[in-house]
Amino acid sequence: MKRKKFLDELSKKEFTIKKIEDNELFYGVRAPQHYFHKYQWLLRNRNSRLHTPDIYGDVPATTRIRIVNFILNKTVTSDFENLHHLMKKKVFKAAFPLHEQEELEEILKEKRAHWRDLFCQELIEKYRCYFGEKVALYFAWLGWYTYLLGFAAVVGLVVFVAGITVFNTSQVSKEICEATDTIMCPLCDQKCSFWRLSETCTYAKVTHMIDNEGTVLFAMFMAIWATVFLELWKRRRATVVTDWDLYRWDEEEEELALELINNLQHEPSKYQHSYFRTAILLLLVLLMIAVLIGITHALVIFRVIAMALFAQSSLEFLREQADTMAVMAGAVLHYVTIVIMTKVNKHVARFLCELEKPRTSSQHENNFTMKMFTFQFFTNFSSLIYIAFFLGRINGHPGNYVRIAGKWRLEECHPSGCITDLFIQMAIIMMLKQTISNFFEYFYPWIRYKFRKLCKKQREEEEEEEEDPCKRQWRDNYDLNEVDTSSLFDEFLEIVIQYSFTTIFVAAFPLAPLLAFINNLIEIRLDARKMMQLYRRAVPMKANDIGIWLQVLEAIGILAVIGNGLVMAITSDFIPMQVYKYMYSPCVTENNTDVDCLTGYINYSLSTFRIQDFEPDTEVPKTQLDRNEIKECRYRDYRNADDYSYTVQFWHILVIRLAFLIIFEHVALCVKLIAAWYIPDVPQSVKNKFRSRKHNNVRKELSMMEYSTTV
Repeated sequence: MKRKKFLDELSKKEFTIKKIEDNELFYGVRAPQHYFHKYQWLLRNRNSRLHTPDIYGDVPATTRIRIVNFILNKTVTSDFENLHHLMKKKVFKAAFPLHEQEELEEILKEKRAHWRDLFCQELIEKYRCYFGEKVALYFAWLGWYTYLLGFAAVVGLVVFVAGITVFNTSQVSKEICEATDTIMCPLCDQKCSFWRLSETCTYAKVTHMIDNEGTVLFAMFMAIWATVFLELWKRRRATVVTDWDLYRWDEEEEELALELINNLQHEPSKYQHSYFRTAILLLLVLLMIAVLIGITHALVIFRVIAMALFAQSSLEFLREQADTMAVMAGAVLHYVTIVIMTKVNKHVARFLCELEKPRTSSQHENNFTMKMFTFQFFTNFSSLIYIAFFLGRINGHPGNYVRIAGKWRLEECHPSGCITDLFIQMAIIMMLKQTISNFFEYFYPWIRYKFRKLCKKQREEEEEEEEDPCKRQWRDNYDLNEVDTSSLFDEFLEIVIQYSFTTIFVAAFPLAPLLAFINNLIEIRLDARKMMQLYRRAVPMKANDIGIWLQVLEAIGILAVIGNGLVMAITSDFIPMQVYKYMYSPCVTENNTDVDCLTGYINYSLSTFRIQDFEPDTEVPKTQLDRNEIKECRYRDYRNADDYSYTVQFWHILVIRLAFLIIFEHVALCVKLIAAWYIPDVPQSVKNKFRSRKHNNVRKELSMMEYSTTV
């Protein structure tokens, strides 16, 4: 009964309905031509309304699909139920436009011909004519991003290779490898023995392969690159949408036109704002952020416990590599948390958007995007922020450690620095996201589609009768995977989060742009193949930009400057090394230029602890390093040996860190502003095209006026 009422409403609107019975019941609907004529008349080019004799030309298939889909969703039965309500009640299972096989084959042929071209204008035009402008702009943006990412990947690779060349020549690494007499304090309270600093020789070399002067320059380069990328994209986007005649397209005007085409008595919804509702939403968003930060605290606790368990393991390898294994285990758990919380975040963001009651679909999409990105940012980066800026700095010192629940003490950084922990965390997360996540993203729908196809083949063999080709086409389309309304949003979110990894903490992981570049070369091809061969055809949507994602990318660019500045100032040992080199090294104190100026840095950066001041519950097992023979041990900090208060060097380094951070961020932001000013958002060719168009229109109107006056 409900289905009949809905179809009757469509019949009243003069829709043609075709019914096909199979294992499922299919209804094909076709709108009459006058809907498309109204659309063309209402949204004709205002500048040329007097000079367009044939406004009823061919309407593109993408526009027809969009109009029909809008009317279907706005049609309401006498029971005040629309298509969305009926689908929730299982009256209808799905509503989708049909794929056109000939056009798909043509696009695939074009893809194979231009597989090397990341920004092929002909292919983008094919996407536009089949999937609509919104999808075409996604591929245009992804191709442009990947193209420019290639330059960043080359520079990052050069910086990384340069770090490898100093793998064995770093004075700091050399001192660590030769520090056989430097006894370090135990890494845990129970069953952890004293250890020699030279045991971590390889770890130290890897650290200084990442943490060097080239990293500072690369961080500055990426800050500039992010700005140049966005400015060049604005120019590219202006050129593309001008070719599509959409530069001044108004989304609100189109929505109002579609509402009136569907219902001439329609009254536009008013803009509304509720301070009370906004305050409640803000509190709920803050509550969700607090939950995500709490999950980060849980990850910290896991790392602390894992560190203690690995250090007390019966396996010698786990004991020796307890710190590294804890970092890797934490990174894997962090990735699992990201996968789980992504689904949770999506449900929460949708719930909050429903509470917000946005006026239009575009407002709903923008609000959902901001909330989802905010939640995902904290999900992905909270743990990295802890490792970069808090690990090893809030843990206390031997004899007075900061403990969780009064039992497990917080982790310490390796004497060679904390940046390697951040490097390992980012490397594992990026590689897992770009392998496992992408594998499931493509092969899960592929397996589902193949399974349904196999079942259909068995069914056809049982029937063995000639069938209507229209029936086969509809059933083949129905057997494809369902298109989620947020499927394109998911693709954007995935790449924007990748962009965040590539820019914000790139100082700790110079290979991030290279990994992202390789991933995108595959992504840009798999995404198109998924849309064409594994999923039902999405409703084509019109757009003239990538929406609020541009503001998100600009915000990430600013965060990249802040994040890389903090990494270089706080996480990296670049500042302490420079302070030692120019204030305390033999080159300064002894005026000795024959030695490396970093000679003695390791001894300078380690503090001394008297083992008689250990906490009572500390148990150190007897090994080759007998506790009875050891009177003191070393740990990474700048503290006095008498009362364990901070030394003068600590305050010197702190002041220089803050000064470097301020200078770095101001210089980087100034360069970003100069780059944004230097590169116009709109190319001169686009401005000239609009100027010529206006000039021609004015000339035609003047000619018509003179002609009418003469007559």
